[in-house]
Amino acid sequence: MSLPRALLAAAFLFATPALAEPLPVVASFSVLGDLVHQVGGDDVAVTTLVGPGGDTHVYQPVPSDAQSLAKAQLVFVNGLGLEGWMERLIQASGTKAQVVTVAAAVKASSMKEDGKTITDPHAWQDLSNGRLYVKAIAAALVKADPAHADGYTSRAEALDKELAGLDGWVKTEIAKVPAAKRRVITTHDAFGYFGRAYGVSFLAPIGISTEAEPTPAGIAKLAKQAKAEHIKALFIENLSDPRLIQTLARDAGTQVGGELFSDSLSPADGPAASYQQMFRHNVPAMVEAMGAN
Repeated sequence: MSLPRALLAAAFLFATPALAEPLPVVASFSVLGDLVHQVGGDDVAVTTLVGPGGDTHVYQPVPSDAQSLAKAQLVFVNGLGLEGWMERLIQASGTKAQVVTVAAAVKASSMKEDGKTITDPHAWQDLSNGRLYVKAIAAALVKADPAHADGYTSRAEALDKELAGLDGWVKTEIAKVPAAKRRVITTHDAFGYFGRAYGVSFLAPIGISTEAEPTPAGIAKLAKQAKAEHIKALFIENLSDPRLIQTLARDAGTQVGGELFSDSLSPADGPAASYQQMFRHNVPAMVEAMGAN
């Protein structure tokens, strides 16, 4: 005798596991949020605190940020001094989430700023470091959510392969410019890792943090250098006041070469909506401008 339909339906219901909710995670800023989303896929729900177009250096947390941290199981941060406000926010939120510093394995660089030695936090501008970020993200997700380990691992491996190929492409593109011409002026020192990895010299009137204020003497000195060395590659960064580089361009007798993305991605409809797209946008712009040096 067959079971009544109600019993069959009940048996099916209890035999089918409930769909798991995505793992709630927080990422400190847009570049990192994008990488976490690419590795996590639909198995994670990513809340990014400093979204596209936001400045992580000067960000002021809001109450909803503490609420997001309180609900999260993982909090991904860059480290290297980028998120100076994060420790206070973590304490205020009372979160029990594991904090994952994705740049922990990076060989950090430093520079002198106002007579002090400062750690440069912009490690993601070297794609080999981006690959270290991906590895750290995947390891943390697998540990926190082993049920979806295969998905995290496979997406991380595919992304690592893509970034390795992109790294080779960047080196090929930069190599098209004679070494003597590989000089770029930007609004703040966000491209130190890029410069060391790919053989480009970057000059900036202010330091690593966008909080720094350029001095008139510093701007005049850089404008004089740009004019003397025929540097035509001057760029506005997407987070910076364009008037600074426009003043430099005028004093140096040249024009602004366009916009580079450094500390933040663009909105979804912009030219740098992902980590990979940021390089695809920045590198051709640099190559074209450096060619005129």
